[in-house]
Amino acid sequence: MSSSSRSRVLDLYKRLQYLGREYPGGPEKFRQKCYNAFKRQSGESDPEKIQRAINLGEYVVKEIQALYSLRKYRAMKKRYYDDK
Repeated sequence: MSSSSRSRVLDLYKRLQYLGREYPGGPEKFRQKCYNAFKRQSGESDPEKIQRAINLGEYVVKEIQALYSLRKYRAMKKRYYDDK
């Protein structure tokens, strides 16, 4: 694995760990799933497969951010537009 892809993988892992703090189901469950996913791919040496895995990880980061944004929007909507 090249130095640049290694740093990208570590950055992705750190971002996922940070985003997992507020994940529904608990942060510990998210951390364990994230760790297992990275551990499964740790022996990969093909640059194309590594790039594909990084792209998938980036997609997951965006999905988690969208989930959090939706949760915030729903909470705000519930506060101001209470359906009675």
